[in-house]
Amino acid sequence: MTPPGPAAPPSPRSALARDKLMRTAERLYAERGFANVSVRQISEAAGQRNNSAVQYHFESRDRLIETILSHHTRLVEKHRIVMVEALRERETVSLEEHYSCLILPNVENHIEAGTPTWCARFLAQALVEPALRDYVLQDHLDTPSLRLLDEIGAIRRDGIRPELRARHGTMVRQLSVHAFAELEYDLANGRIDPATAEESWRVLGQDLIKALCGLTTGLLGPRWPWGFPKPLETP
Repeated sequence: MTPPGPAAPPSPRSALARDKLMRTAERLYAERGFANVSVRQISEAAGQRNNSAVQYHFESRDRLIETILSHHTRLVEKHRIVMVEALRERETVSLEEHYSCLILPNVENHIEAGTPTWCARFLAQALVEPALRDYVLQDHLDTPSLRLLDEIGAIRRDGIRPELRARHGTMVRQLSVHAFAELEYDLANGRIDPATAEESWRVLGQDLIKALCGLTTGLLGPRWPWGFPKPLETP
């Protein structure tokens, strides 16, 4: 039996429909929440005549959401991998540099997307959706740039209790994700002048880097003079 060949690439028309469905779904989910948006509403808002367009192009609601998440992961990764690679040959990496690699690629992605955006609010909701949480964590944490940052970055985990490491990771993630979502909401709803969007994103990025450095130093222990957190002794 001859094995099937690779799937044919989608036609331009199909690719356009998929893109419109993704952008429409992201906006509706960000504004209304996952529980308040049906796939039929997404199809209608995207101007699709077929009310089953989501199932046709993505198989299911969750697959549509996963595709949107992966799309944004790739956009952020193109910025982050460059920053992390630049640190590869460094003898030491400071906490500020470590968190700059974590935060600033997201800042650049928002600036490039323009105003309004919906991806931060979309991610914040996906992160607490039981059926999606594991996928979100896997998709966003298992990237080449973050694996390399974990290897060469400033956060050393030797001597830190596993439950404390996990709690620290949760705090970093929640603070980062929801701070971005709050600013995105304020810009989209006129609470902050959209003309100041780029400046607002950059200020938030710098404030987050400072906050995360303080959080890490306070929770995992004081830093040695060369910038690494001093490991706490395991009781």
